[in-house]
Amino acid sequence: MGRLDGKVAFITGAARGQGRSHAIRMAQEGADIIAVDLAKQIDTVPYGMATADDLAETVRQVEALDRRIVASEADVRDYEGLKAALDEGVAQLGRLDIVSANAGIFSNATAEELTDEAWNDMIAVNLTGVWHTAKAAIPHLRAAGGGSIIITSSTAGIKGFPNFVHYVASKHGVVGVMRTLALELAPDNIRVNTVHPTSVDTDMIQNDALYALFMPDLPEDQRTKDEFRGRMETMNALPVPWVEPVDISNAVLWLASDESRYVTGIQLPVDAGSTQK
Repeated sequence: MGRLDGKVAFITGAARGQGRSHAIRMAQEGADIIAVDLAKQIDTVPYGMATADDLAETVRQVEALDRRIVASEADVRDYEGLKAALDEGVAQLGRLDIVSANAGIFSNATAEELTDEAWNDMIAVNLTGVWHTAKAAIPHLRAAGGGSIIITSSTAGIKGFPNFVHYVASKHGVVGVMRTLALELAPDNIRVNTVHPTSVDTDMIQNDALYALFMPDLPEDQRTKDEFRGRMETMNALPVPWVEPVDISNAVLWLASDESRYVTGIQLPVDAGSTQK
């Protein structure tokens, strides 16, 4: 018996990274999956974003676990398109029990140098996109008699970081969304929580833009992952530079499962102690 047998999970940003990991981990525990991803590039994002091929690989890996998956390209900034993708998934799979509002982007600049375009893209994806995801899902969760919404925030949703004002604002913002929805939806037996990862070993941190920020003293050809590892370790209390996507997936799984049936309105750090430093 899986911990999510008979349940259906909706995951945004599911083509790779944490989103793919969440899809696989929940499928391992018996859930069927509705997966969406933009699968295109956003100009202000300084690393290569997921592609249609990445989304197809998520489908392949979920189906290899003998679970059903309905996947489509959809933009969390586009409410009507996102809602249509979710509605089609529910029509095919029959219900909705779990929402992982995971889609997010990252970029860096000082507040003085940050462009309006970069600010607007960040808020649109990381904050408005979470609101759109929840708004589209609420009627389906009510129809199922309840459920769980898990929003991916960040340690940047708990404390400030220089060079990321737009990202920090978006990740603090989703905590406000969570706290409000936890109260609004509690009478419908819908729980709402946020997860706050430290750095996760995905393309969001393993890219030239972040390497340059953390290693400005080194020439470009010496900005390696090994050097980055040593510098990132200083961010965490535990002696690790970052965590793996599955570490976040395990937290999401717990919040999705009946094991956390009375847990709502919390900020759950999976941060190697970084918020204590």
